[in-house]
Amino acid sequence: MELIHTCYRITDPERSIAFYEALGLEKRRELPIRDEAMNYFLGVPGKEQPELELTYNFGVDSYELGTAYGHIALTIESMDDTLAALAEKGIEPERPPYSVREGGSLLCFVRDPDGYRIELIERSDY
Repeated sequence: MELIHTCYRITDPERSIAFYEALGLEKRRELPIRDEAMNYFLGVPGKEQPELELTYNFGVDSYELGTAYGHIALTIESMDDTLAALAEKGIEPERPPYSVREGGSLLCFVRDPDGYRIELIERSDY
């Protein structure tokens, strides 16, 4: 068994793809779903899976995220460099980076254009 993708429903493909590309993911392909929707697949450069599937349902302009959703997490090499690059694109963290425990990895959260939370974790083994 392997995890191959997770899916979000989005309201603006261009804006969402730009956000995830700013985080370092690459757009891989588009797949139409009849005349109802378009799927966009993104992934980590150099790795086949897992992927992020973004689904744009034609004619839908908002979604409720609900209370069960948490976040996805991405590892990064440098928190300072990543946040500086994101700031240049108008993406700011929810709050300054922090560690959950003494000696733990530095982390922070950003939100995508539809409000989904993305955890950025500076890996201590880099």
